Amino acid sequence: MGRMKKKFESGEATAFMSRNQAIKKLQLSLADFRRLCILKGIYPHEPKHKKRVGRGNTAPKTYYFVKDIQFLSHEPIIWKFRETKHYVRRLKKALEKNNTEAVKRIRGNKPKYKLHHIVRERYPMFSDAIRDLEDCLSMCFLFATLPKTSRTFTEHIFKARKLTVEFLHYVIASKSLRKVYVSIKGIYYQVEILNETITWVQPHKLGYEAPTEVDFKIMQTFVEFYITMLGFVNYKLYHTLNLHYPPQLEDGFTENDFDEEMTRKERVEEKLASLSQNVMSIDAGGGEDDAEIDDFPLADPDNPDHIEQARVEAEQHKKFLSLFKGQKFFLNRETPQESLTFVIRSFGGQVSWSKTDAQGATYEETDQTITHQVVDRPSKSMATKYISRCYVQPQWVYDCVNTKKLLPVNDYVIDAVLPPHLSPFVEEQEDDYIPPERLALLSRQNDGEDSGRQGMGEEDDDKAEADQDEDDEAEEEEEEDEDSEQEVEEETKRSKQRDVKHKQTHESKVKTKKLKDEHNTSAMSVERGKMQEEDVERKRSRQMAEERKLAEMTIPKKKKRMYDRVVAARNKKKQEKRILTEKRCSIEKAKRNGRKETLI
Repeated sequence: MGRMKKKFESGEATAFMSRNQAIKKLQLSLADFRRLCILKGIYPHEPKHKKRVGRGNTAPKTYYFVKDIQFLSHEPIIWKFRETKHYVRRLKKALEKNNTEAVKRIRGNKPKYKLHHIVRERYPMFSDAIRDLEDCLSMCFLFATLPKTSRTFTEHIFKARKLTVEFLHYVIASKSLRKVYVSIKGIYYQVEILNETITWVQPHKLGYEAPTEVDFKIMQTFVEFYITMLGFVNYKLYHTLNLHYPPQLEDGFTENDFDEEMTRKERVEEKLASLSQNVMSIDAGGGEDDAEIDDFPLADPDNPDHIEQARVEAEQHKKFLSLFKGQKFFLNRETPQESLTFVIRSFGGQVSWSKTDAQGATYEETDQTITHQVVDRPSKSMATKYISRCYVQPQWVYDCVNTKKLLPVNDYVIDAVLPPHLSPFVEEQEDDYIPPERLALLSRQNDGEDSGRQGMGEEDDDKAEADQDEDDEAEEEEEEDEDSEQEVEEETKRSKQRDVKHKQTHESKVKTKKLKDEHNTSAMSVERGKMQEEDVERKRSRQMAEERKLAEMTIPKKKKRMYDRVVAARNKKKQEKRILTEKRCSIEKAKRNGRKETLI
């Protein structure tokens, strides 16, 4: 007879552990346990059968895998947490006794730890770190914009600001930016790094209010790990482009760039954060502009159409990366300087501003080679205007990037009512509502792609020229034949007039003869038959409807509910689309009526 199995000694009951049990096993406080789980990437899990895991108890609890807790128990950073706890107790005792020498000695021996081994442990491959970079960038950009308060560590703010500036310089050097969208929450950026799409949000710098319901201790733990991770990523990315790390500027510095108010280190950091200059490479080599596109590994080598399509797409992509190449921009002080500089320089443009506004200005406002000046104020407040440049609002820069071409500046001039700033991250489905502005934008993009495809290829140009020559020769021959045709037409007109007179006399005789024959014959008529035409599209739609009905009838009962939900959701989406279109039509109608009333 076999050994009897006892209850709750196998299965899920032994695979999970509650949070209190884990804290007792690791001999840590709740705050240190949370901090350790965040650094190591350990998260709680929900068991399928809580009664089995709780050994008959169904009270709500937080459960972790036993393997994860055993993995945490071997972490050497736990001893640093205990040393820090002992350090705080000693420092508190020395402060209470007013022992200044002991306080100075204890603070000098503060325990420190590094998270390098945890980063290498969580991301053994560099592609894993790139794939998990979105949350890291969003958190670091958030802390880079936070003010110095008692609730946040100043060191984390400085490090986050430094690392985010380095990452922006890499994006500018590699031309990895793809999409930009300005919203109420902040500015969304999307880049493509090592065939991975990364999207993050950068908060607006103005209008910050410290939230009361946010636990900054947990956020600081996250940013502590993300700062270490972003430092590793920046180092690796800079070396893939053969750039100096930490970054160094190509133009360097002069004595005029420094004053008594700021130290040399602070002025170097400010000029680097302006994003207006290129970073220095390790050796002088050809950049991305010098590279020629001649290999298309994604295309089918046996199919020439695929190769031509890949070549056209590569040329369009190369043109998109140099969207602002040859353009010089000047930013007014009321515009978002950092965002516009980052976007414009990512696509090959040059940017500057007034030297009194910020560091890093490269040319003055009086420069006659400036092509665009970005302004976000009324035209009345502009003291001087130059005829040789275009004055646009900041939205023009973002919309040009999203549409992948330079838009006309007439809709974005000063005091103009701007068109809606549509999100480039939205991909409309078949039954979704598409606003008319979005439809116009898609039509523009399609027209641009078609014209680009038609303009590509030397063979197409040769064929077009040959066809044009043939058309010109045919037109000359037609002009020579027209003169001879006019003479022939005059002679035919005279002969036709004679024939008409003979026909009229003959028809009158035939009519009189028919009237006599009708009295002797019975009434009888025959009509010409017509072929019956069949509507192929109508027949096809009927056939598809019958097949759909037959498929619905054959759905099993288990899946019928799911199908009904899908159909209901589709009908609801169609109804929402109809409501939105009617609402938009009513708004447009009200606008037109308002304009008429103002004109009257």
